[in-house]
Amino acid sequence: MDEMEKALIERDCERLAIQYCHYVDHGEAERIAELFSEDGVWASSEVKLDGREAIRKAMAARQANAARMSRHVCNNFLLNIIDADHAEGTVYLTLYRHDGKAGRRLSPLEGPAMVGEYRDRFVRTAEGWRIAHREIDVNFLRPQEASP
Repeated sequence: MDEMEKALIERDCERLAIQYCHYVDHGEAERIAELFSEDGVWASSEVKLDGREAIRKAMAARQANAARMSRHVCNNFLLNIIDADHAEGTVYLTLYRHDGKAGRRLSPLEGPAMVGEYRDRFVRTAEGWRIAHREIDVNFLRPQEASP
């Protein structure tokens, strides 16, 4: 695999992380399932979602919460390419969120709800690169937050 192929893999995987944030923050959370392989997994310390349908259902519930405004700020994307069809990566996450009146354009800034990282495994599929497994590891949590 040459350097250009590696760069393209890195960009495709980074784009998945960016699309994930965009979808959840802009009322399209249900579309997050499209970013996962058919047998993809989304996991936290509290829940494990197995497969696209389970991920779609959970993200549809998030999408239905029109009172929640969020911004997932992700940076420090680091990817380890295992081979032409597999990669692993991490990306730091700072999550700002506030529940208020649906449809508002502005929320008060109370500082981040949490800081952590997504640990991802990526796989090349017939559809292109997809997330095979995403696990969130929370390192800092605002005390009043019930769940990340």
